[in-house]
Amino acid sequence: MLSLRNHLPTSRHVGKIWNENYIKVIAYTTEVVNVWKMGRDGQLPLFETKAAKGRLLFGLYAVSTFVGICLICVYRLTHLPEEGEVGRWPWIGLFLSELWYILYWFVILSVRWSPIYRNTFKDRLTQRYEKVLPGIDIFVCTANPIIEPPTMVINTVLSVMAYDYQPEKLSIYLSDDGGSCLTFYALLEASQFSKLWLPFCKKFKVEPRCPEAYFSSTPKPHHDDPLMAEEWSSIKKLYEDMRNRIEAVMNMGQITEEIRKQHKGFGEWNLASEPQNHQTILQILIDGKDGKAVDEEGQPLPTLVYLSREKRPKYHHNFKAGAMNALIRVSSRISNGEIILNVDCDMYSNNSESVRDALCFFMDEETGHEIAYVQFPQCFNNITKNDLYANSLNVCMEVELAGFDSNGGPSYIGTGCFHRRETLCGKKYSEECEREQTTRNNNERIEENASVLEETGKVLASCSYEDYTQWGKEMGLKYGCPVEDTLTGLSIQCRGWKSIYFTPERKAFLGVAPTTLLQSLIQHKRWAEGDFQIFLSSYCPFTYGHKMIPLKLQISYCLFLLLAPNCLPTLYYVTIPSLCLLKGISLFPKISSLWILPFAHVISSSCAYSLGEFIWCGGTLLGWWNDQRMWVFKRTTSHFFGFSETILKLLGFAKSSFAKMFFYELTLYQVIC
Repeated sequence: MLSLRNHLPTSRHVGKIWNENYIKVIAYTTEVVNVWKMGRDGQLPLFETKAAKGRLLFGLYAVSTFVGICLICVYRLTHLPEEGEVGRWPWIGLFLSELWYILYWFVILSVRWSPIYRNTFKDRLTQRYEKVLPGIDIFVCTANPIIEPPTMVINTVLSVMAYDYQPEKLSIYLSDDGGSCLTFYALLEASQFSKLWLPFCKKFKVEPRCPEAYFSSTPKPHHDDPLMAEEWSSIKKLYEDMRNRIEAVMNMGQITEEIRKQHKGFGEWNLASEPQNHQTILQILIDGKDGKAVDEEGQPLPTLVYLSREKRPKYHHNFKAGAMNALIRVSSRISNGEIILNVDCDMYSNNSESVRDALCFFMDEETGHEIAYVQFPQCFNNITKNDLYANSLNVCMEVELAGFDSNGGPSYIGTGCFHRRETLCGKKYSEECEREQTTRNNNERIEENASVLEETGKVLASCSYEDYTQWGKEMGLKYGCPVEDTLTGLSIQCRGWKSIYFTPERKAFLGVAPTTLLQSLIQHKRWAEGDFQIFLSSYCPFTYGHKMIPLKLQISYCLFLLLAPNCLPTLYYVTIPSLCLLKGISLFPKISSLWILPFAHVISSSCAYSLGEFIWCGGTLLGWWNDQRMWVFKRTTSHFFGFSETILKLLGFAKSSFAKMFFYELTLYQVIC
């Protein structure tokens, strides 16, 4: 108690600090108001919106397909077998399956009808707001040092530390739900390497700013630039030495006594018994407020924080959503950045200007006050040319989410998203938000010693902190759903906020996609199950979002929320017609009949459009074929299991648990083999 009291300033000192900070706040607020008014008075916007091209061709496809669908329905009704006739019930079942496809086709049509794309003007942002840019808190989440190697994690951390942004306004937080001292050691090494890596990136305008990606994709500079060639070789050697040290420790599986002496934080693991049973571990490795926290060229470094929230067996930790909520609370105590970016640990920054791109939307004078989050595409750097397992998600990222944006705003996809902090904390949008846009100041940091912040911050990441609070309900990310990101984004939109989807010319983030068929199917099973749970819950867009979000956005959400029930008509379509054919029962018109034309047109036009869309998004002909093949695999396995487990839970026969994934992994493996 006495030691803590000694760290607290006297009342006279507090008054002096308060007066100095008050003067700074007034000066800062005045400058923000002046700049904001200047932007409102005839200044050009910070971004523009453009409609997608080729809409006439898409309209012709939609109209012709609709005519074909109507003719198919006429055929089904006029050629329905008489009661008691063989094939009547298979015919009715097939017609019902087609009616479901027609319904889902209208959902697809509404999303693709008028996608929009946006462009930012970062030069205007710099001219108007460079002196008053907000603080940015960046969250990187990891959970297992074996599945997510620390070398990969720190590459992501280093890439976001090197953003083209004022370092004193950047704070990076690594959430380690695995509670591994190996990950902490890797982050400690990265904090030292950043003193050399950040100046190198900014001096030579390096892209990407992930060391592993940069050195593996960029050849050594030519002799016409000897200075860069020399520094390039030096930095590469230092990086490889650091990587080798980390991998050596990983191979040993423990931290040596010599390494433990390097930082006081290793002492926390003397009390941590196991990954799922330990106290909060919070260490500020780089304190951005400390004047001594500078790189090799004397420039300030971003704040760097390691957090492993408390884990106890009797408390449910709520997976990634729980980790994110702990980060929101802890960061509010340390840096309190107005904007929060969250990225997965395997998704490094590929574009150093992404922060400024996002701020062009948040700080736009006309509409910035309405925006809750800016979602960037999820892209991957390990996709093969023909994408054997259809993991690229190119069509979803290039077309579908752009359609969401046109219909009211994209969903939150869990990574690569910039959030306004107050929206994650449950704030509702109102007209007052526009007035607050001119006076908001979250750049002021808590003026306390790092050790004091560590001790006070630990309480915010304890297991019991959320008891009897609205965290996980009305505040932070939502709990109780495998796709907490989609549910959280929907709830933010239903509180009156808008969202933006932005696809920059240079990809903002690059990650790692599943590399095996089993991994891919398991991932899609979880997505389908979680999305269908939302549709059947009180958060269904048609009820929860009624009069809160546009009807076309409610319909757009069904594109994902109804993936699971799609398995039923698909399974019927791929099994029943074949079985009937074995018994000589035909469920389709003969080739010689004119009724074959609408079937042929709908199939051929849909395949042609799908192929054209896939190639336009950067795919290949063989890649499209693989995508169609995986479409059948997902519908008949992943989506079926997701649908079945959701229904069983509603009936009380199954409890939601990611531990039960093993059963489905085994089942899927047997089905595939």
